[in-house]
Amino acid sequence: MLVLDGKIASAAVKASLLQQTQALKAAGKRAPHLAAILVGNNGASETYVASKVKNCEETGFGSSLIRFTDDVSEAELLAEIAELNADSNVDGILVQLPLPKHIDDEKIIEAIHPDKDVDGFHPTNIGRMVQGLDTFIPATPYGVLLMLEHFNIETKGKHAVVVGRSNIVGRPMSILLSSERPQGNASVSLCHRHTPKEELIKITQQADILVVAVGIPEFITADMIKPGAVIIDVGITRVEDATAKKGFRIKGDVNYEQAITKAAAVTPVPGGVGLMTIAGLLKNTMKAYEGKFYHN
Repeated sequence: MLVLDGKIASAAVKASLLQQTQALKAAGKRAPHLAAILVGNNGASETYVASKVKNCEETGFGSSLIRFTDDVSEAELLAEIAELNADSNVDGILVQLPLPKHIDDEKIIEAIHPDKDVDGFHPTNIGRMVQGLDTFIPATPYGVLLMLEHFNIETKGKHAVVVGRSNIVGRPMSILLSSERPQGNASVSLCHRHTPKEELIKITQQADILVVAVGIPEFITADMIKPGAVIIDVGITRVEDATAKKGFRIKGDVNYEQAITKAAAVTPVPGGVGLMTIAGLLKNTMKAYEGKFYHN
């Protein structure tokens, strides 16, 4: 059984990006720059943003972290994004989600200029992805593609099943896996919370590649897995555990101990897709910097 180790795959991506950055600096050019906006002090968001900043440093990128308290107004946030859009030294902008309830997530996402939307959430970029055009791919699905590429997982002609239909992971993942592209050309089934459980089990049992992004710890059990399948676990949930040092454990959407008894390859949680999401974000930031984009 192959462990699809995000540490190994992301390290390869970052090593390549570091070489590119060093070459840019040697030529007297500046490094790519990523600006992150963090609202409030959500523990998980703090961890994610700190990791993104750290990874920027490791690849030689510049980074800015702009903090706001959770009572920031929508207008203030939009004004900050407008400034970053206009700053020629900022290549990529991300706003860490979720945002406080009084702020409209969609309005904030749409305010980021499509050229700097390195999370790949802007409707313009989503539309171009659907059409198979050059664009920023949403960071987590992009990370999954990079992982499949690194470990030489064949997707062409395979039956891929995606469980979860969010705009951030499930829906774009289903489109990408079925697209005419490397790590694509699969026949894709998309399941979600309204798929009857009995039907869901029948469908997942047919999956050569199973991508799970539902946010329910250990939702996928051994009886739902086809022998020899490739399992991509996107879920990451803190589960309270008094016996753990931090008082909680990190669980994925797949029961890992059961999955490894049937699958040919599985991503661990943590240490799997989460690290590849950051790799996808960094690749998008370099793409924005290089100007290899449709608005230029």
